[in-house]
Amino acid sequence: MTQTMRAVEITEAGGPDVLQLTERPMPEPAEGQVVLKVAYAGVNRPDALQRAGAYDPPPGASDLPGLEASGEVVAIGTGVEGLAIGDQVCALLPGGGYAEYVAAPAAHCLPVPTGMGLKEAACLPETFFTVWSNVFTRGGLKAGERFLVHGGSSGIGTTAIQLANAFGARVFATAGSAEKCAACVELGAEKAINYRDEDFVAAMRAEGGANLILDMVGGDYIPRNVKALAEDGRLVQIAFLQGPVVELNFALMMVKRLTLTGSTLRPQSDLAKARIAQDLREAVWPLLEAGKVAPVMDSEFDLADAAAAHARMEGSGHIGKIVLKVAG
Repeated sequence: MTQTMRAVEITEAGGPDVLQLTERPMPEPAEGQVVLKVAYAGVNRPDALQRAGAYDPPPGASDLPGLEASGEVVAIGTGVEGLAIGDQVCALLPGGGYAEYVAAPAAHCLPVPTGMGLKEAACLPETFFTVWSNVFTRGGLKAGERFLVHGGSSGIGTTAIQLANAFGARVFATAGSAEKCAACVELGAEKAINYRDEDFVAAMRAEGGANLILDMVGGDYIPRNVKALAEDGRLVQIAFLQGPVVELNFALMMVKRLTLTGSTLRPQSDLAKARIAQDLREAVWPLLEAGKVAPVMDSEFDLADAAAAHARMEGSGHIGKIVLKVAG
């Protein structure tokens, strides 16, 4: 293997144009890690937050952006079992995915589902780890419950709609255009609410309230979510596109016996992420291999065009996932 690799680094905090190609040393696998020759890397909102200077990598993680990738195992560290040189996998990463090679915890790697290409597989880890852990583990979604996901046409949203539908929930989503709403319904949402001309609180109350809401908007959505929840409902917060600070009357939480919770994925322990990976392997990978669930693809950019990929994502015109093509 060559000793250096192409990578995209954040030259300074700022807009998409601060992403620049560079040369970096090849990573070496530490204990419990493998090195992947990256085929594709997923592009996610946390990458943009890191680029803007608002989301520092956890201690010990690469300073390069990129929280998920697919590729081929080319090196294996000590203590790794169940993976071999040449295996094709997708991996959840603490960082470093925008590069030709990346070191990944072996326990956070999952096989490329049978019948799926590396491009599609690169879109799985970040969204599927997030949705599984927040909707099903933390949120406790059950068959027959009314589930509302905001940002239904995003990577998280399209994944949440499909998985909730596959496990028997009644799915509702919000999105910002007729095209995006139609995409949500096609994926399995019973109703998609265009937030530009319809109030999701009224829409959910007409259905009896939401049993579970997955929100990445924050801001004034938080008190509105509380109003939209049914008795004993749960709100799971995973991001704050409109900010984390809000005035909230907690009386409704008491009267309706609500649960307000949330999480972020990146700072969690390696063990916690390994447990999510095992859950996905057992409960979700069979659905992917059967074609019952699939990543929704928006667009593909070359690694050198990472800035354009970020501009596409931040323009909010995309439906589903954006990927960087890394391998030639």
